[in-house]
Amino acid sequence: MGSLSIWHWIVVIAVVLLLFGRGKISDLMGDVAQGIKSFKKGLQDDEKTAEKPDPVKSIDHNAPTAAAPTRTDVGSKAV
Repeated sequence: MGSLSIWHWIVVIAVVLLLFGRGKISDLMGDVAQGIKSFKKGLQDDEKTAEKPDPVKSIDHNAPTAAAPTRTDVGSKAV
């Protein structure tokens, strides 16, 4: 069994055209193109959401803090 000649390819293409017809093949190619466009649009949407980083929250160490509550009952005996 050798390589396929041009006559083999002509017969295969003729059988495919007879089975599916010209209209079905063009419809199939249109559906494939629409799927590729949807896929690319989905990738672009993912890139847009990935470009927006969350805002960085920082802690200001010099800001005045609330005074810690002082205990007034230190040293007293609770009964």
